[in-house]
Amino acid sequence: LIAGVIGGILVGILSGSHVSVTGPAAGLAAIVLAQITSLGSFEAFLLAVFLAGGIQLGFGLFKAGFLANYFPTNVIKGLLAAIGVLLILKQVPHLVGYDKDWEGDMSFVSGSGGNTFTDLVAAAEAFLPGALLVGLIALAILVAWDRTPLKKTIVPGPLVAVVAGTLVSEMLVWTGSGWQVDGSHLVNVPVIGGDNFTWSELLRMPDFTRLGDPAIYVAAVTLAIVASLETLLNVEATDRLDPQRRWTPQNRELVAQGVGNMAAGLVGGLPMTSVIVRSSVNVNAGSRTKLSCIFHGVLLLGSVALLPGLLNRIPLSALAAVLVVTGFKLASPQLVRSMWREGTAQFIPFAVTVLAIVFTDLLVGVLIGLATSLAFILWSNLNRGFRVIKEEHVGGLVHRIELANQATFLHRAHLNLTLGEFRPGDQVLIDARTCDYVDRDILTTIREYAQETAPGRGVKISLLGFQDRYPLKDLVQYVDVSTREVQSQLTPRRVLQVLREGNDRFVSGDRLHRDLARQVDATSEGQHPMAVVLSCIDSRAPVEMLLDLGIGDAFSVRLAGNVPSRKALGSMEFACKVAGAKLILVLGHTRCGAVKAACDFVGSGADVEKVTGLKNLPYVIAPIGDAVRAETQTRDDRTSGNEAFVDRVARLNVIQVMRHVRESSPALRAMIDAGQIGMVGGMYDVKTGQVDFFDLPEADGRLAAAEVATTA
Repeated sequence: LIAGVIGGILVGILSGSHVSVTGPAAGLAAIVLAQITSLGSFEAFLLAVFLAGGIQLGFGLFKAGFLANYFPTNVIKGLLAAIGVLLILKQVPHLVGYDKDWEGDMSFVSGSGGNTFTDLVAAAEAFLPGALLVGLIALAILVAWDRTPLKKTIVPGPLVAVVAGTLVSEMLVWTGSGWQVDGSHLVNVPVIGGDNFTWSELLRMPDFTRLGDPAIYVAAVTLAIVASLETLLNVEATDRLDPQRRWTPQNRELVAQGVGNMAAGLVGGLPMTSVIVRSSVNVNAGSRTKLSCIFHGVLLLGSVALLPGLLNRIPLSALAAVLVVTGFKLASPQLVRSMWREGTAQFIPFAVTVLAIVFTDLLVGVLIGLATSLAFILWSNLNRGFRVIKEEHVGGLVHRIELANQATFLHRAHLNLTLGEFRPGDQVLIDARTCDYVDRDILTTIREYAQETAPGRGVKISLLGFQDRYPLKDLVQYVDVSTREVQSQLTPRRVLQVLREGNDRFVSGDRLHRDLARQVDATSEGQHPMAVVLSCIDSRAPVEMLLDLGIGDAFSVRLAGNVPSRKALGSMEFACKVAGAKLILVLGHTRCGAVKAACDFVGSGADVEKVTGLKNLPYVIAPIGDAVRAETQTRDDRTSGNEAFVDRVARLNVIQVMRHVRESSPALRAMIDAGQIGMVGGMYDVKTGQVDFFDLPEADGRLAAAEVATTA
């Protein structure tokens, strides 16, 4: 009672929590009993409580509240659910009048000599009809209260249920019923002044003569640590119950609890913590501010001092009904389903926490839950310290090992197994560009593999992105740009495959990670492109990006409508005959602005130069106009407003350009016929990013027929 009053008033004033309620914690009961027994007197124990409060005060001042941030969410939710399950299991016996165990006991082993489940069996066999009647009426009021407009009134349902239960109990007494609830099943508050119980017996002072006893300090440290952990856990859980989701300053809470325990130790109170049961009842009663906690302490003091006789008429079964309903709200099926949906790594620690708390006690159960959650974290980290990505560069396949943000000793075993799988000739890149921290064990493993194991096995190892503070230097041995050697080994078909794969990576978002600065240096002495790409100047079609090419991999010729001029043809001849490119790609795209303009001008028959005032634009529109006229599939809407028509014309224009290249460049035609180079067309879809590659159809004199054949 003393701890409840101090926890409500003093801690309530100092605390930064809006809904948490402080009082004597059932979870400390075993420790309290053990310490009183070991210290030999209650006054010596009070000294330990006083010192424990001082230690807690120090915890708060030195910012130890940060520990609350390391409690996993699944454990906190498991704590809430476990308290709910315990309230139901522990209160059902009291609900039916079986009060062998003391009210408020939350341990698996009960004070009656049994346990949580044996008490349930005993209660089913030895229930009291009167207590059961009171409990069921209170329970019915609570269930109905939440389903009626009365819930929004200022009067809380639990108060109505307790008052109604008490009135029913009194009626049974007044009528002389055999179902009346006797004193052993009622609240039992000491009546000060009666039964030789005085204020001096209630208020006890600590024994300061034991200050030199080491056992006092051991007890104080034990109480301070356990009470602080329980407080941080309960405050974290209570914040999740707060409808407004407000946050409690942990360090301020430790200071408040420390002051409260110092005060309790000075006047004969038990050690206190934030109590999840009291706090959850407080939230369910509709509390919004910490005034409810303070006022609860004031009412508790006033009731004990002035109204003990009235309190002693309240049946325990009525109070049990309030706690059973609270338990169902804490351990709701919705909470279990939500944790199940979050996956095994979240659900199992949650379930283990619930079971551990039910079968042990709050603190031990939470520690078991923390250990389980930590085990899942360690297990998941064993395989998540890096990922292996196979990248097809122009020089061949590269196995890129991308280290995670934090690479620690937990990942060493998996890294060793992965490195051991590579065979002679394999190219391996260990990429640390996105890594903020690499553990010394990982650095040692990488260094030994790079300097000893890889050379011995014939594996070519590359290192990239290691920071200056690490004893590893970047070393790149794989080829990721088109060199003279790479170019000489390429065929037109292989280059086309490279372009297809590059576009697939662009579409999927899994582009190759390139060291562009190194590529600039690698290509500074010369260029050996794989392909020459004749594309449109449209800003949505950047060739190097949509084909995922590196620096120097391709010549890019960009003209409106990909219409080649003689200078463009000359550039393409240079790219293939002199620079050694193996493939010509004529690349058009959907929704092409130049093609739209050509469609409209051809349809209207207007003079391009007169309409636009642009003297050179006809050189672009006229060639595309041939493709517009060759498109005979569309009969009605042949304007830029018909998107399908425009895209068919763009495709025909690509085929027409490919024909023009063959006809206008004898050098390129000879190289194509000899198989030295290849030429393909492509249509880039600006909606999806996908490039549709196609060959030039057999010449039959009709572009429309060629278009149909290509589509088929």
